[in-house]
Amino acid sequence: MNAININQDKLMALVGMAMGELSGANGGVMISVGNKLGLYKAMAGRGPMFPSELAQRAGCAERYVREWLNCNAAGGYINYNPETQKYELSPEQAMMLADDTSPVFIPNAWEVTASMWFDEVKTIAAFRTGKGIAWGDHHDRLYCGVAAFFRNGYAASLVPDWLPALTGMVPKLEAGAKVADIGCGHGHSTVLMAKAFPKSRFWGFDTHAASIAEAREVAKQQGVSDRITFEVIKAGDYPANGGYDLICFFDALHDMGFPEAAMKHAYKSLAPDGSVMLVEPFAHDKVEANFNPVGRLYYAGSTMLCCAHAISENGTHVLGAQAGQGKLAEIAKASGFTQFRRATETAFNLILEARR
Repeated sequence: MNAININQDKLMALVGMAMGELSGANGGVMISVGNKLGLYKAMAGRGPMFPSELAQRAGCAERYVREWLNCNAAGGYINYNPETQKYELSPEQAMMLADDTSPVFIPNAWEVTASMWFDEVKTIAAFRTGKGIAWGDHHDRLYCGVAAFFRNGYAASLVPDWLPALTGMVPKLEAGAKVADIGCGHGHSTVLMAKAFPKSRFWGFDTHAASIAEAREVAKQQGVSDRITFEVIKAGDYPANGGYDLICFFDALHDMGFPEAAMKHAYKSLAPDGSVMLVEPFAHDKVEANFNPVGRLYYAGSTMLCCAHAISENGTHVLGAQAGQGKLAEIAKASGFTQFRRATETAFNLILEARR
């Protein structure tokens, strides 16, 4: 390439940006390692400490711990005092890195990233052939990573915020409703609702047998297995069971090869005054409005996971993770729904309601 055409300032800005992202990628591995070793938990709420103290508390080798601490401090995830040479986890850092019940707990997200690296060869082949990659054909770290990453966000918002935003839904659930969770994965969303509304009955459906097996274990551990039925079945084949008061798609509709067929089946399976709740990744309708860190994150997942699975089903309408409300509304209306609205939203999700 002719150097005369290269703007050195722009080039170095790009190189600097790439180095920052490479630093972040490597730092993410350190966050995952620290989480699995219990290093953040060993620091939380215990004040400043030397590497040797942390190593002893966590049962790890001090020399490794010292390098790990410095990596975290360089990234701003752990505080370092050069005068005392001690390290400390602030309350805010602890909430994000040590509290696995926090809605902003982030370490499990790197399980998904790890699975994407493991599946790189499959993705390259998919690009060249145009073929898909089924959800069940990904590396095992994907499933636990997705479930753990979404679980806390659902726990923080589903019962207190999202369900009350739907038309008359909470009174129905309190009195005893029928609820279907389509694409339920490990069943965390289903279990959350079952625990909150003991008079209601729940069904969770997914095509991934291993996830359904895990969902049954989750329900058993949480003491709600008597009110939840989990089944391995497609989104267009589950039984209507007399009509559901609520049908939920938690970050699932955009993964399906035939989302319109899934919505048409939901329409047929819905009680007359029921609602369909779509929880979808936050996206604007215009592509360029999604050119931000969250949009970039979702487009990467869409490339390797969402679109890949929809294509594997020989899908005719591959939505992707950044479909936006406009496209989803078109599918809902084509499926027979006459009412479609944004019930609420978060920085990461759109919560949409479809009704007859």
